[in-house]
Amino acid sequence: MTAAPGRDIKAANVATYKTILRNILEERPSGTRQRLATALGKNRSFISHMCNPAYPAPIPAPHLEIIFEICHFPPAQKRLFLESFECAHPNRSRLARESPSLRSLKLEVYDFGSEKKNRAFDELVRETTRRLAQLIGHDD
Repeated sequence: MTAAPGRDIKAANVATYKTILRNILEERPSGTRQRLATALGKNRSFISHMCNPAYPAPIPAPHLEIIFEICHFPPAQKRLFLESFECAHPNRSRLARESPSLRSLKLEVYDFGSEKKNRAFDELVRETTRRLAQLIGHDD
């Protein structure tokens, strides 16, 4: 019977960090959810689900660096988010911290004249860099 209170605490912590993310996204310019979805290789409904405190599914730890990069958390909010994430998922946040962090590289690229084509090109570049990073990381 002690498992239920632990689950309740975990659910409360998940709801806390998801609420923080939702509030941050609401403060950001329009298009931020789409940029986040594109960077994660997901669709906008995934982002809505991911930041909805009513859904107990955790945010995948590998997504944290991308979320922080795109959403630009204020330091206090980021600290509270990470504390709640750590309480809800003690082992996952450690794995996220041990993974290589991301850095931003700005490139001037061809404008295809179509938002759809530009987005597809941007995602292709992101996916290519993710795959290259995986290859480099597995040089056994």
